Amino acid sequence: MSRSNPQNETFQISELAAQLDMSPHTIRFYEDKGLISPQRTAGNQRVYTARDRARLKLILRGKRFGFTLDEIAEMIGMADTGMNEIDQIEKSISYGEEKLEEIRKRKEELELLEKDMMSLHDSLIQRRKLLLQKKGKD
Repeated sequence: MSRSNPQNETFQISELAAQLDMSPHTIRFYEDKGLISPQRTAGNQRVYTARDRARLKLILRGKRFGFTLDEIAEMIGMADTGMNEIDQIEKSISYGEEKLEEIRKRKEELELLEKDMMSLHDSLIQRRKLLLQKKGKD
């Protein structure tokens, strides 16, 4: 692994997996999907660059934010294409706005659910109280 220039730094799959807390299988899966494109040695071993590492970090961030792999691919571009930065930003803004709207709707639904649950809870407490009072009179 080269350490002199961070831009020229390379990683074996096991190193990258350990650094990013993911399995080598997952890294190969992202390669199969075209999201990263590692170089190959003469012996056909994968060699990952700082660019691959950065792309994997973007994929992980996208997954954490709830984006699908297809959405992530559109936002960061496929590894073998030269998607320009403006297109990447436009896609990211669009998907980000959709995700924010989804979150707002979920929050509203959760707030309604909370109100319904609190109302049911209060009704049950009142009903229990009434039944206990009635039982005490018997």
